[in-house]
Amino acid sequence: MSSSSRIAAAFARRAAAPGACALIPYVTAGYPTPASTVPIMHALVAAGADVLELGVPFSDPMADGPVIQRSSQHALEQGVGLRDVLAMVKEFRRTDSQTPVVLMGYANPVERMGQAAFAAAAQEAGVDGCLVVDYPPEEAGEFGALLEGHGIDPIFLLAPTTTDERIQAVARVARGYVYYVSLKGVTGAGHLDVQDVSRRLAHIRQFVSLPVGVGFGIRDGQSARALGAEADAVVIGTRLIQEIDAASQGTPPERQPEICARAAGAWLRTIRGALDAPPPGGASQESRKSA
Repeated sequence: MSSSSRIAAAFARRAAAPGACALIPYVTAGYPTPASTVPIMHALVAAGADVLELGVPFSDPMADGPVIQRSSQHALEQGVGLRDVLAMVKEFRRTDSQTPVVLMGYANPVERMGQAAFAAAAQEAGVDGCLVVDYPPEEAGEFGALLEGHGIDPIFLLAPTTTDERIQAVARVARGYVYYVSLKGVTGAGHLDVQDVSRRLAHIRQFVSLPVGVGFGIRDGQSARALGAEADAVVIGTRLIQEIDAASQGTPPERQPEICARAAGAWLRTIRGALDAPPPGGASQESRKSA
């Protein structure tokens, strides 16, 4: 199966399943230890993840809150760079050829490697999508085409403040799905207004035909379920990193891959269960999204 078809196939499978909302967990590559990443990825898939977002550690992650910033800094202190992240994806692919993997990060590591070299290496590793936070869609046409040429979906962020012109720019270059940031601010901050998110998603869908995932501020089954009734996917990062962090405390490094993977999977399974639970009154989530 080609890389670019894995994301579309994952959304198609979920659309035919109970709940119909895809689950996209985010984890920082190399946290809490480099050896922990691949076991955590497999545990998340076993717990019901449809797509995996793998954060590339960077020294100045401007869109990320303190929890993810700390995890990124910890990974950097252990020497984890972009090539190491690609090696982790390649290792994951040895036993999972189906689950899409999206790299999420910043332009600097890509530019240091070179866009063409990065696209080729990402394809060889088995990457399916790439979200570079600080590549604006108006200036990312060439990079997006380069990724597509290597079977990788370019993915972009939309926010509450995004103008219609920028939504249309994203619609022209995005593939796979788009990621709607539900809050003004950084990851892990603020209070969710589900009604406002619902209104914004309806507006975005006037311009974007791709699935729309919603992230930032989703912390438990209740918030995931509320947004899952409106979105095509929910993206969860900060709270998952916190669960991994808690599991790593006091655990010897050699046992962290096992213990942290178990904790991550157990917590994500509660989110999958909340998303899949029958909605009150019997109306399907898909019918509410299209209402």
